[in-house]
Amino acid sequence: MRPCRNLCLVLATAMAPVAAFATADLPLGFEWNARLRHEAVDDQAFAPDANATTLRLRAGLRAQFGSGMSALLEGEAIAAAGRYNSGANGRVHLPAIIDPEGVELNQAWLGWKGDSAGAIMGRQRLLLDNQRWIGNSGWRQNEQTFDATYFEWEARHSITARYAWIDRVHRVNGDDALEARARERDLDTHLFNLAWQRDAQLLVSYAYLHEDRDVPFASTATYGLRWTGSRLREGDGWGWTFEAARQREHANNPLSFAHAYWLIEPTFAARGLTYRAGWEHMGGDGAHSLQAPLGTLHAFNGWADRFLVTPAGGLEDYWLGAGGKFGRGAHAGKFSWNLAWHDYRADTGGAYGSEWNASLGFPIRGSVTGLIKFANYRSHGFAADASKVWLQLEWIP
Repeated sequence: MRPCRNLCLVLATAMAPVAAFATADLPLGFEWNARLRHEAVDDQAFAPDANATTLRLRAGLRAQFGSGMSALLEGEAIAAAGRYNSGANGRVHLPAIIDPEGVELNQAWLGWKGDSAGAIMGRQRLLLDNQRWIGNSGWRQNEQTFDATYFEWEARHSITARYAWIDRVHRVNGDDALEARARERDLDTHLFNLAWQRDAQLLVSYAYLHEDRDVPFASTATYGLRWTGSRLREGDGWGWTFEAARQREHANNPLSFAHAYWLIEPTFAARGLTYRAGWEHMGGDGAHSLQAPLGTLHAFNGWADRFLVTPAGGLEDYWLGAGGKFGRGAHAGKFSWNLAWHDYRADTGGAYGSEWNASLGFPIRGSVTGLIKFANYRSHGFAADASKVWLQLEWIP
């Protein structure tokens, strides 16, 4: 058993007595959040529709040991009702909503933070840049976490270096998923991320060397450069994101390939509204395509989740969108909305389809917020038409 897995077991057992015998000498904080969601899916590939009402409770103990040391032990429980395929209940005749019931350890780590450096070891949440390549898939009730060792060093005031070694990924499908490889993967993955920031501009270079020991065909090396920035005056003006990367086979992968990635997204803000256009390219040759197996996938390529796995022909995603915040008095700026339209095409081949996305976020009371969200995908030759609706309440004290 590798060190990171050992650490998770040690923390899980060691912090239980810490919680029981906490004193003023060991500041110990309790933290929690909850999310109640109803999701309805009309997928034309299935005769019946699906619906799921799920409640997730996440709770943890955070300890501060002094000298920059800290630890977190966090678990989560998900209760569910409805007719849907959770990936764990065997209802494969229904559309999938990957929010299975279950109780499991979510995070268990030991960390240190100094003036210019820090480290975390154990089961943790990893979020790099916009989470395209490395993220927690936080939209799902059971988030994605990693058994990893993470280092961060602020070399200069404007330069930050990050490195992580990942031993195992715990996926959103949960510990009871019927497919064993959907529960977790045995990895030997190295992440290098170097960021330089000046005013409103951020330049990041990265190398993500991902070895999947359970699925060798998923092992890849991705090298890229990302540039974001804005020129705003009193909240109005232009912004931009440019990113380019190259992905090749790596480590134990028996295939040979090289795929290009790029993202171009200009934005314009005026009078409290932000308008955006975008083009994301994920290369494919008809037999194999660029993938992002450790990323937060729901946030990209439409909320209908038709492209969680990039088709063999690759993907060209073109979009237009707008969004903003509104409200009066005590609720000023607490309402938010987003609207986007996507056109999907193949890198090698023809059209895939198009999609509308819309959302409205609003305050309820205190730390409780609400969300209404909608996705409508129309196929032009790839997958089936689908509509999804979400109604959500979230408590974050």
